[in-house]
Amino acid sequence: MRVKTGLEILTEDKNLQHKFKGKVALLCHNASIDATYTHASFKFKEIFGDRFIKLFGPQHGFTTDAQDNMVETAHAIHPYFNIPVYSLYSETRVPTDAMLENIDHFFIDLQDVGCRMYTYIYTLTLLLEKCVDKDIEIIVLDRPNPINGIDIEGTILEPEYTSFIGRHPIPVRHGMTIGEVALMHQKFWAKQKANLTIIKMKHWKRNMFFEDTQLPWILPSPNLARAQSAITFPATVLFEGTLLSEGRGTSQPLEIVGHPSIEPFSLYAQHLSDTVRKSGLKGVVLRPITFLPTFQKHANNVCGGFQIHVSDKKLIKPWRVGQLLMRELFHYLKNDFAWKEPPYEYNYTQKPIDIINGTNRLRNWVENNEPLEMLDSFEELKEYNYQFNTIKIY
Repeated sequence: MRVKTGLEILTEDKNLQHKFKGKVALLCHNASIDATYTHASFKFKEIFGDRFIKLFGPQHGFTTDAQDNMVETAHAIHPYFNIPVYSLYSETRVPTDAMLENIDHFFIDLQDVGCRMYTYIYTLTLLLEKCVDKDIEIIVLDRPNPINGIDIEGTILEPEYTSFIGRHPIPVRHGMTIGEVALMHQKFWAKQKANLTIIKMKHWKRNMFFEDTQLPWILPSPNLARAQSAITFPATVLFEGTLLSEGRGTSQPLEIVGHPSIEPFSLYAQHLSDTVRKSGLKGVVLRPITFLPTFQKHANNVCGGFQIHVSDKKLIKPWRVGQLLMRELFHYLKNDFAWKEPPYEYNYTQKPIDIINGTNRLRNWVENNEPLEMLDSFEELKEYNYQFNTIKIY
């Protein structure tokens, strides 16, 4: 049975619509659509008419066309709706008092990817914190976690590595919907609670990947063109902390990794295929490739590398795959390998790889060529699992 998102529940339930009698704002992006590919903004205009007064966009912009980190988007007036479109990835990532004026109901309809490094959940929690002392109801129109709501993987963010790609002590693959992130924020992290409402999905089950929902996939950020890219994202996003390409500027971004100094076929045949086999990692195939980025890292230089193929989405552990590949490429490339230097996501002092990992322990693990089994000791999930089990709404 097809999943119905929070947006669809709202648009189909006139009794629910009548509960929102004041002026309305909507935080959304390119993927804020219903099952007919109709954008949420059209639905809001239909439902609320002139009470629909403001639009907001997260990182990558309302139209999801801005590339990469620290590429800010401007505020504008929407050419069709003739209402302000405020960017929450601009000179500010927190809505200002002026932006929030005259809003009674602030709706959030964002497709997340279920990974700690994806910033939309922090745009949400910053909004919740900002609205604590305001007479504004925050309504999250819930959407699926595309990499399922069961599997949890990776290190918990350590407080000293807090950034805009990691504000809260959650693992890399966190298992929550965006509505559940809001609930966890209010229960465990918020100093004061905002006026929060969650409009739940129907028919979503925790074991679902996005393909199981029967919903259309629209890229939620410029380099996640396929639902399968969300599965490989917890692996490939790690390489944003290096000078290796994670495939931006190609037709397979965030599914491939490479560098001009890699000869992939020799590395695969002589070492990497056996390393993956001995690792016990399942559900994944690394395929040697060459590719030519057209922009960003190594633009117009042929790179050798690997595509991460998901052979069994129920078995793959993408975070572990990414860490293993990082370790192997670090020691293969030697002096040609480099960690990216700051700034990264408005942090001007700490290494980007440590911000991404939420710890420096994994960088040390890579550099010291330590065994894969050590990754288990980095996953200290007991407290998180307790919190997670108390806020589940599906």
